[in-house]
Amino acid sequence: MSALFEPYSLRDLTIPNRVWMAPMCQYSAAPQGPAAGAPHDWHFAHYAARATGGTGLIVVEATAVSPEGRISPYDLGIWNDTQVEAFRRITRFLAAQGTVPAIQLAHGGRKASTDRPWKGGAPLAADEHGWQPLGPSPVAFDERHPVPTELSVAEIRQIVGQFADAARRALAAGFEIAEIHGAHGYLINEFLSPHSNRRTDEYGGSYENRVRFALEVVDAVREVWPAGKPLFFRVSATDWLDEGGWTADDTVRFAAELQAHGVDLLDVSTGGNASGVRIPTGPGYQVPFAARVKAGTSLPVAAVGLITDAEQAEKILANGEADAILLGRELLRNPSFARLAARELGGDVHVPAQYHRSV
Repeated sequence: MSALFEPYSLRDLTIPNRVWMAPMCQYSAAPQGPAAGAPHDWHFAHYAARATGGTGLIVVEATAVSPEGRISPYDLGIWNDTQVEAFRRITRFLAAQGTVPAIQLAHGGRKASTDRPWKGGAPLAADEHGWQPLGPSPVAFDERHPVPTELSVAEIRQIVGQFADAARRALAAGFEIAEIHGAHGYLINEFLSPHSNRRTDEYGGSYENRVRFALEVVDAVREVWPAGKPLFFRVSATDWLDEGGWTADDTVRFAAELQAHGVDLLDVSTGGNASGVRIPTGPGYQVPFAARVKAGTSLPVAAVGLITDAEQAEKILANGEADAILLGRELLRNPSFARLAARELGGDVHVPAQYHRSV
């Protein structure tokens, strides 16, 4: 059997194949009012299309644990029960197609309160649905972004509780996997990296202090997330800085600690925490970081980053560089990637009866 179409089990859950959808913000939720942060028809159609295309697991985009945790005012959130009910429509449909529904729980930190990317992504003022962003230290992401308000220890602990509350709601909404967003320069990543964390208390300075917030979030989520359901963590494996940033060595060390705290799989990405850096992109450019974690720990990993065809994905798994493949832009281009890849590689994939003529 094709490695890409072998089922994959974590805890009590079996995922039907290794073609997984990476979380990708749609910036399409209502910014305010009773439906703020709740998914609607666009989100349903977007995720349903990839489920009917045979995708084994779908990680719903970064979903904020609080209103000020949104990357943009148009992001999804899971801080109230209205949002929970709206998500149930999506999770029910995904499960009916044999797709495992997962959700990424997030806080935007100092990169919050920005416009949609196709509108330029600039920070927003209060009269544009914006707010004052928060961070570990009063250090702006770049010259465009405002200096964030430094979080107090009490506020840090409040956010830890918000992650736990969001996980409870995610469970009620029908999600089978929770992923904690610790990548791409958002709040947890900001605490991890000395580039953005200049604190001198128990949450800054040494490596042990900088990972404290992340591990507290993991512990809080794991405590309320059922023992039989997997917990993922997304990490930026490097800041792509020559010095003064988070490194691949840090990631391998951190992966082992995450596993000890109950994380079941590391979703390995890179970058996003330092502006103006040169990232050497190319086909599969982030895969070596996943492979390094896999070689250095026993924690399962998923690879992502310009993986665009079935043969490439199959080779990554066959070479033992990752345990699963997360596709981003390729699934935007081709919602039926999994079904077409199964045909190419001789694998089996769920096909809705209504689409039987496509096989």
